[in-house]
Amino acid sequence: MNLKLRVWRQRSAAEKGKMVTYEVTDVSPDMSFLEMLDVLNEQLILDGEDPVSFDHDCREGICGSCGVMINGRAHGNGLFDSHPQTTTCQLHMRSFKDGDTIDVEPWRATAFPVIKDLAVDRSALDRIIQSGGYISAPTGTAPEAHSILVAKKDSDAAFDAATCIGCGACVAACPNASSMLFTSSKVVHLGLMPQGQPERNDRVVNMIHQQDLEGFGGCTNIGECSVSCPKGISMENISRLNHDLLGALRAGARPKS
Repeated sequence: MNLKLRVWRQRSAAEKGKMVTYEVTDVSPDMSFLEMLDVLNEQLILDGEDPVSFDHDCREGICGSCGVMINGRAHGNGLFDSHPQTTTCQLHMRSFKDGDTIDVEPWRATAFPVIKDLAVDRSALDRIIQSGGYISAPTGTAPEAHSILVAKKDSDAAFDAATCIGCGACVAACPNASSMLFTSSKVVHLGLMPQGQPERNDRVVNMIHQQDLEGFGGCTNIGECSVSCPKGISMENISRLNHDLLGALRAGARPKS
């Protein structure tokens, strides 16, 4: 396969960026999208040019590092019926056709400043988790697992929410750059479990407060977040978060200063 890539190049957050066109030849259909970018970078290095910076780690769809916009869609989700939910590293080039032009851009959000080219700083998501994504951890002997009963519907919902890999696709896909799907998944999977009850009210108030401090936009229930999520996190979690938030505020919980 021969492809034309239009890639966003930007030296730093302080400098202006632009789309630069590259030709990539002899691309194997069995390559992943990141492997195709590796081929481009090898070509650029041999030509004495600066390679394209992009985030990656496990390349197994687990870590959430590989987020880029592909033809205007986060991870390329929604472009192909055969790949309704995938990460960039698990998107294979057989999904494209010979001669295609592909636009590759970084996540676009005020809270995700560009580091270089396609790599962005997503530490804002880490700070949201740090503000409340934890439970009490008493010391001593671990209790017998069967001594704490959890309803199956609650455990299933908690596990579904916990599949969030924190890639930020929901933010990149949302016209408001909202992180509500991410935040709700972290709030809900702890709030549904008995171990998460001691901090339940403080957790939701503090995490929403930190989300606002980071500069994420508000949720208007457009739904692009869930469509673009590689793990298919449901918007139902946002409803659960709003329910918990109202309850916490009525109980007098306030964000820590």
